[in-house]
Amino acid sequence: MAQLSDDCFAGAERLITTSEALDILAARISPVADEESVPLREAIGRILAEDVTSSVNVPPHDNSAVDGYAVFFDDLADDGPSALPVAGRAAAGQPIELNVRRGEAVRIFTGAPMPEGLDTVLMQEDCAEEDSRVTIPPGIKRGANRRAAGEDVTAGQVVLTRGTRLRPQEIGLAAAVGRTALKVYQRVSAAVFSTGDEVEEPGGELPPGKIYDSNRFTIITALERLGCAVDDLGILPDRPEEIASAIRAAAETHDVLLTSGGMSVGEEDHVGQAVSANGALHFWRLAIKPGRPVSLGQIQVGDRSAAFVGLPGNPAAAIVTFVLIGRPLILRLGGAAEIAPIVYRVPADFDYRKKKDRREFVRARLEVGLDGIRRAKKHGASGAGILSSLVGADGLVALPEDMTQLDAGSLVEFLPFSEVLA
Repeated sequence: MAQLSDDCFAGAERLITTSEALDILAARISPVADEESVPLREAIGRILAEDVTSSVNVPPHDNSAVDGYAVFFDDLADDGPSALPVAGRAAAGQPIELNVRRGEAVRIFTGAPMPEGLDTVLMQEDCAEEDSRVTIPPGIKRGANRRAAGEDVTAGQVVLTRGTRLRPQEIGLAAAVGRTALKVYQRVSAAVFSTGDEVEEPGGELPPGKIYDSNRFTIITALERLGCAVDDLGILPDRPEEIASAIRAAAETHDVLLTSGGMSVGEEDHVGQAVSANGALHFWRLAIKPGRPVSLGQIQVGDRSAAFVGLPGNPAAAIVTFVLIGRPLILRLGGAAEIAPIVYRVPADFDYRKKKDRREFVRARLEVGLDGIRRAKKHGASGAGILSSLVGADGLVALPEDMTQLDAGSLVEFLPFSEVLA
């Protein structure tokens, strides 16, 4: 009698690793080349398509870092207070028309240009002014509280590089060097659909044997967070001809197609066959848990090619595989120079056993112990269909292929959702 399998990950063929899958992605997927210029306020989240070189120094002149008194350092006594006449005042944004002589101080305010020759600023809290003379305590260092011209950026310096995904700080830096617009890559156009006769739109009455579609909403919102222009193609029935037709039509007008479900080996799993018939599948099974039936491919319609990502139908697996495969693919299509997320090393607060030769992703929360150290604590059930366990989790603990036993206290790789889904 044949041995029955209770392991849904068992199979005769070798499953490829996550690293191999990302290597294939890097080799097969090229950035979308089209570029456009957008105003700074519209550039947030976009991917820069140019190097930005500053034409100015930032700051443009030597200036004071505090409110206080600017002096010649060599006028100060080493062993006691110094009393100097206050020759005038300098404020930010005001022209400097002072001819300051040695032995004089200037009342100065934060950001004000330094008068010619003055090299040191005393904080007003440390000084006392009376009858237009300021008393300065000893002990200040030469050049204290003085910001040099070009201290932040020098003219001719490349301040932002092509391929950078623009955050508020990059937008601010572009403004600081005088830019009002930036050249960015055009938004990746994505089409999303779900498959399955059992899948229903949320909101209506749920017939027996049906489930509400959650994956499509998860994928669409994740894509929008990445800056994509997304078209929702709805739910496709389990009919090969309709699936193939929808895939071909979407490939004619989109850079990438994403779907969930229909990528396994069942009789009603038609998506993989439709992709293979209209292009190629580069891989379709990974050695990971959850999310083994995830695929990467390309659809070819005439001289136009669109990338394809087939995510598992189980909701938790769909999110995990989007993070692992979908997100880096979108970033690469969009021209991003860096597509790998930041992973942190933290102590685990749980024991765990796993099978060898597959990478597992455990839902976890970061909790601070009495010693003040953050540890990853396993959160919720591990099933590929348990979407609610992701809601209370802060991220994923990644356990490598060669590990079989995790002991509490061991350092693990932690991938925060704030890094990949925010």
